[in-house]
Amino acid sequence: MFRPCIDLHNGQVKQIVGGTLTDKGDQLETNFVSERSSAWFAKLYRKDELKGGHVIQLGPGNKEAACAALRAYPDGLQIGGGIHADNALEFIEAGASHVIVTSWIFDGPILRRDRLDALMETVGAEQLVLDLSCRLRDDSYYVVTNRWQTFTDLILSRSVLEDLASYCDEFLVHGVDVEGLCAGVDIELVKKLSKWSPIPITYAGGARSMEDLQSVHDESQGKVDLTIGSALDIFGGTGLTYEEAVEFNRRHV
Repeated sequence: MFRPCIDLHNGQVKQIVGGTLTDKGDQLETNFVSERSSAWFAKLYRKDELKGGHVIQLGPGNKEAACAALRAYPDGLQIGGGIHADNALEFIEAGASHVIVTSWIFDGPILRRDRLDALMETVGAEQLVLDLSCRLRDDSYYVVTNRWQTFTDLILSRSVLEDLASYCDEFLVHGVDVEGLCAGVDIELVKKLSKWSPIPITYAGGARSMEDLQSVHDESQGKVDLTIGSALDIFGGTGLTYEEAVEFNRRHV
């Protein structure tokens, strides 16, 4: 199934190339900057009954725009970017169905179980999505954090996903090496995720056409959802139209 997104950078809806967002910001590669507000996109997704879309705060200065989207589509969107145990409930109360957490559950390269426990106590597994976005190194998919710049010690596998599934309701995995490039999805990663994950999982990265959406659906036997960003016409893309993606979901309900 197709999952929509609202990526926010400096309060604007943007599409960027994965892995180019750094603290300095001088290497940022941007595919698209929208003149429309975050709430406009949220209302569009609400109209078309697309649940589970991701609002991602890419750095500071995005809270106002993020909360505007959540208010426009209460309980229909998930939010990530800078989420931790102390602010997670605030975003749930603002209208998010789930909070998406990644870097905070790591201390450098090390996974912090105590932080996972803190999130469980704050919002519960049923409202938590773990972002296990990854990059390929030495034929293994390593989870990366801190705007996808830092490699952790966690390698994606069946045992890892089965273990972490007890802490959350869903997984979100960006194929960072192809994110934002519109050069095709990492179908081998999609296949692995569909075999390994015991809970709902969404893949993002590289989607460029209806063929990619169909391929992810077929190769995962419908177990993996696909986020499409830069390729969509509503984000300045030419690969496929938003209406086509919505219609795909309607056919596969």
